[in-house]
Order: sequence, then structure tokens, then C-alpha cells
Amino acid sequence: MSMMGGPTLGPIRFDDDSITHERVRSGTVRRILPYALAYRCSLALLLLTTVADAVITAASPLLLKVIIDDGIVPRRTPVVMWLCLLVAVLALVDAGALYLQAWASGRVGEGLVYDLRTKVFAHVQKQPLAFFTRAQTGSLVSRLNADVIGARQAVTSLLSQAVSTLLTLVLVLGAMFYLSWQITVAALVMIPFFLLPVRFITGRLQRLTRDTMQLDAEMSSMMNERFNVSGAMLAKLYGRSEDESKLFAGKAGRVRDFSVAGVVYGRMLFIIITVLTSVTTALVYGLGGFLTIDGTVELGTLVAMVTLLMRLYGPVNQLTTMQVTAMTALVSFDRVFEVLDLEPLIAERPGARALS
Repeated sequence: MSMMGGPTLGPIRFDDDSITHERVRSGTVRRILPYALAYRCSLALLLLTTVADAVITAASPLLLKVIIDDGIVPRRTPVVMWLCLLVAVLALVDAGALYLQAWASGRVGEGLVYDLRTKVFAHVQKQPLAFFTRAQTGSLVSRLNADVIGARQAVTSLLSQAVSTLLTLVLVLGAMFYLSWQITVAALVMIPFFLLPVRFITGRLQRLTRDTMQLDAEMSSMMNERFNVSGAMLAKLYGRSEDESKLFAGKAGRVRDFSVAGVVYGRMLFIIITVLTSVTTALVYGLGGFLTIDGTVELGTLVAMVTLLMRLYGPVNQLTTMQVTAMTALVSFDRVFEVLDLEPLIAERPGARALS
């Protein structure tokens, strides 16, 4: 079997803290496409069901308006019965769409995890022994576990979330302007009060999450190194058991502190959104109630507007976090590609014959 020397790369630093602050390399999105297109049929089903769910989400409050204004108020029982039946049918259709969405998302996501894991594992097996003396085992395993799962989000949950969020936002805003432009403008005025604090907190959560992922990888690497025979023998030989315990306790303490900070920021985000949503709902009820008493809008319109309002701020909040989710997923892909870009020091010569 004929062999030749391949290009030599410097040691890959799996323990480099700077990786938590790096930018995604150019070309990463282009390299993701072949993995995603391998599941094009499932992706098409995922997008189709996402669109159906967004349309039903925006249409249901409009039916509620018709039920109240054209059925309940004028006491038209057949109208109420038929429209309520239509609402029930749409709910069943939406349930079916959500089921198919979950199936398609799972098929694409787990397929990507399988493809990336097997490809990275096979590629690592081609590396020389010198590679395994430099690379930290725990961090390398982290690429096959945490980063591969994070990469899955870029093609499944992130894709469906982006389509659902944008489409729902457009349809809900269109329905609200159709019902009452005055109430819609009042609701839109409150959006900046959502975006500013949410953007700040999600930025902090992003940094905490990425730092926690890096520390988890370092802890896994340390445990793998210290718990094998060679590592245990070195610790015993040099009498560094207490130092090793202190080093591990320091890493575990940082993970604890980052996790506590993440819980606090997450709870703070929930509190801010809850308060602002309540204030906006009160504003809409106040303005809508005045317009209803004045005769400008009907009662069913007011009820439909409040329902649509509850479905407006969900997509708005998702838009503020979507960039963080996208960057986290792309960084995970980037870290996986970093391993796949390693070239073995020894490579097969083109056309080499296998030994019998």
C-alpha cells in the first residue's frame, strides 16, 4: 500500500478560551447546505406544516370576531354553530400539522446528528498518534456530542422558527390593521420597550451559555485524563491529588456561577416580558373599550384584537433571540468543521492498491 506525507497542521487547541468569542468563519453556511439538502423532502414537509400553523394562528381570532359580531350579538344561532364547528376543524388540522412538523423536524435533526457524528468519528480515526497526544479527549468528545446537537438546531428548530415567526408576524399584523389601525398602532408603540431589555438580556445569556459549554468541555477533558490509569498514576506519583481536586473544584465552581447567573437572567427576562405584556393588554383594552363604547369598533373586533395581540408579541420576542440562536448553532457547526478540516499527516496516495 503506497503512502505519502500530507500537509502538517499546527496542534488544534480544544482548550482555547478564545473560541467562546470567535466569529463564525466565512463559508460555514455554504458548507451546511449539502447536509441539509440530503433531507430536502422532510424539509419541504417541515416548511409546509409551519406555514399551515402560522395561517391558522392568524385566522382563528378573525373567526372569533365573526362569531361574536355576526352570530352572538344578532342572536343568529346557525351562524354560531357553523363557525364554532369550523374553529374546531381548524384546531384538528393545526394539531395534525404540528404532529407532522415534529416528525419532519425529528427526522431531519437526528439524521444530521447521525451524519455529522459518523463523519467526524471516521475522520478522527485517520489522524496520527501525535494528534491524540495533543488533543484533549473530553473536548474532542464534546465536538461529537454537544456541538453536533447544537448544529442540528441550525437546520431544524431554527429554520422552522424563522419561517413561523416571520410569517406569523406578517399575518397577525395584517389582521390587526384590517380590524383596527388605531389599536394596532398603540400596540406597535410598545414593541421597543420589549426589544431593548430582551436584546440586552439575551446577549448576556448567549455569552453565559457559550462560556458554560466551554467549561463543561474542560471538565469532561480533565475527568477523562485524570480518571484513566496514566493520569491517576501521575497524580499519585507526584502527590498532586489535593492540587488536582482544587483545580477541578475551581472549574466546577465557575460552571455553578455561570449556571446561577443564567437562571437569574432567564427569570428576569420572563418577568420583564410578563409585565410589559400585561401593561400592553391594559392599554389595548382601555383604547379598545373607548372605541367600542364610542361605536368606532365592534365588541367582536376588540376581543379578536386582544387575542391577536397575545399572538403578536410571541414572534416579536422570538425575533430578538433568533440571532443568538442562529449564532450559537453556526458556532457549533464551525467547531465541527474545525475537526473535519484537520488533514492527516499521512494520507493515501491517489490510486493506491489495498493489501489483500
